[in-house]
Amino acid sequence: MSYSLTIEPLGQTLEVEEGQTILDAALRAGIYLPHACCHGLCATCKVSVTDGEIDHGEASNFALMDYEREEGQCLACCATLQSDVVIEAEIEADDDARNLPVRDFPGTVNRIEALTPTIKGLWITLDEPMDFQAGQYINLELPSGQGSRAFSLANAPQQAVEVELNIRLVPGGQATTWVHQSLKVGDRVKLAGPYGRFFVRKSAGMPSLFLAGGSGLSSPKSMILDLLAEGSTLPMTLVYGARNRAELYDHDLFVKLAAENATFTYVPALSDEPADSGWSGFRGFVHDAAKAHFDNDFRGRKAYLCGPPIMIDACITTLMQGRLFERDIYTEKFISAADAAQQMRSPLFKRI
Repeated sequence: MSYSLTIEPLGQTLEVEEGQTILDAALRAGIYLPHACCHGLCATCKVSVTDGEIDHGEASNFALMDYEREEGQCLACCATLQSDVVIEAEIEADDDARNLPVRDFPGTVNRIEALTPTIKGLWITLDEPMDFQAGQYINLELPSGQGSRAFSLANAPQQAVEVELNIRLVPGGQATTWVHQSLKVGDRVKLAGPYGRFFVRKSAGMPSLFLAGGSGLSSPKSMILDLLAEGSTLPMTLVYGARNRAELYDHDLFVKLAAENATFTYVPALSDEPADSGWSGFRGFVHDAAKAHFDNDFRGRKAYLCGPPIMIDACITTLMQGRLFERDIYTEKFISAADAAQQMRSPLFKRI
């Protein structure tokens, strides 16, 4: 059984399968609805139901209050249709968004490599190429119907048949433990994508600043490789942080890219490297390294932040102190169910 979903103010109508969420149906039709946690906890995907009946699913009572339910609001990531439905959503136009429909992509694991003691690189050859924008992510399906988990694409879009994922082991994490301990070369997997609106705003014609921490390097790596492949002449800077040299992966790659491309600058930073290690680079956190490199003046750039929420929050504060504001700051925070339960979106900012 299927129902029709009409999305206003677009006026577009699409078919929704039984049990399919509003968000999934929209994304697979190439219609972007704002979303973040996809666990029914952050309220980013809140929309208004103006006609028809829905099931709220596992929407948190904190993210969607009782009075909001009574007013006809729902969380698109959890809500399923019980009849033909009309919704109203806040949809912001983005000239750089290609609005690629989400699809399923089966593939085969062809390589697994330890990038650091806690991060593994996973390369998957897809049965058919995936079209995506650098900076977007996929959902990797877990075995035995255990759901899926989001991981950024680390390869450039020009390399569309073989995708690269950089996955950090999260203690007690079901998905990352499976990747690190059970997944093998030759295994068949399925992923869905592309997702997200974290990509370079190329139409702005402005220098790019990438701030990354840990496995949050994946998206900036894809973005930088894409810009270099396109022959971009605009300056781009990567400030990448890790705790110590052992956790700093792809270091040699970025040193090489910086040596070969006058437009690219690489600033690595280590926050907990032994004093006697011989490390000659910056010692401290990503936001401190960026502040020192740019002398606390970030004006005239677009900044792209990807990493742990605490790193992103510190970077946003530093960027704003250096006179770069919301319209020029873009973030990618992968929020787990636990993270979402602890965090509230700022009432001051619509996007970050």
